[in-house]
Amino acid sequence: MTRNLKNTQEKSLRQRALEYLGKREYSAFELANKLKTYADEADDIPVLITDFKERGWLSDVRFTEHIVRVRQVKFGSAKIANELREKGVSEELITEAVSEVRTSELENAAEVWRKKYNQIASDRNEWAKQARFLQSRGFGFDTIKQVLKAAENDND
Repeated sequence: MTRNLKNTQEKSLRQRALEYLGKREYSAFELANKLKTYADEADDIPVLITDFKERGWLSDVRFTEHIVRVRQVKFGSAKIANELREKGVSEELITEAVSEVRTSELENAAEVWRKKYNQIASDRNEWAKQARFLQSRGFGFDTIKQVLKAAENDND
């Protein structure tokens, strides 16, 4: 009887995990944390996560690619790397993702700046405000300087 009850709970946990993955991609760490709130001591979440990885239902590589594809339009490499770290992605995958984001970071930063401001800073305070905005989006200071300098040169 207890074995049957345990199978029902595992199935419920498994079903819950499948429902989460049906809605969006998750990192293994993130999915495990979500499942912990529903699991009891008898549940073995690492075994479930390993099974999902082996079946190809859960992939940190696919999750990382998804985050990069969605976030790089609005955010810089620093912010994306930080988000991936919070989601438990390995440093190796983060390094690959950051190098991919950096290839188009200048263009993305310029587009983010254009959408928000689209006019050069009138004074030093305005320049600092625009720089802080881009920095909050995860763009590096070298990229920020290039974007703001290019905007000034375009206006001349």
